[in-house]
Amino acid sequence: MLGRGVWSSLRQGLSRGLSRKVGGWASGEGRKMDIAGIYPPVTTPFTATAEVDYGKLEENLHKLGAFPFRGAVGGVCALANVLGAQVCQLERLCLTGQWEDAQKLQHRLIEPNTAVTRRFGIPGLKKTMDWFGYYGGPCRAPLQELSPTDEEVLRMDFTSNGWL
Repeated sequence: MLGRGVWSSLRQGLSRGLSRKVGGWASGEGRKMDIAGIYPPVTTPFTATAEVDYGKLEENLHKLGAFPFRGAVGGVCALANVLGAQVCQLERLCLTGQWEDAQKLQHRLIEPNTAVTRRFGIPGLKKTMDWFGYYGGPCRAPLQELSPTDEEVLRMDFTSNGWL
């Protein structure tokens, strides 16, 4: 078993090791980049009334421009576990420039995605996997299964957007 001082030294060493000089890019010549959080959180650039929030869009572009590599595409999509075809369709619509259809689909995916990520997390994702015919399985400790009330709210997030 390692003592408290060893862990502290190890943590400091890892911190230094996870930060490196990034050079060679016109915009980042010699700047220090912490790669511990490669994927910065980005928010949807649309309001609930389907208008573009240019402040959020600009903020996202600044965050994405700070990636320590070029050519980054994709994301971590928990929702793709249950609505994979729809998430892929959203990508296809964007790649082919069908922005109005992409926006409509994105708006239908926002509530369910928020439900299985922020609001109900893994227990919510497991429950929706079961609803869609996949095996979500039981939650492992310390996570708890959803309460009947939470399960009903989760079901409404999917039902009100036409997925269940």
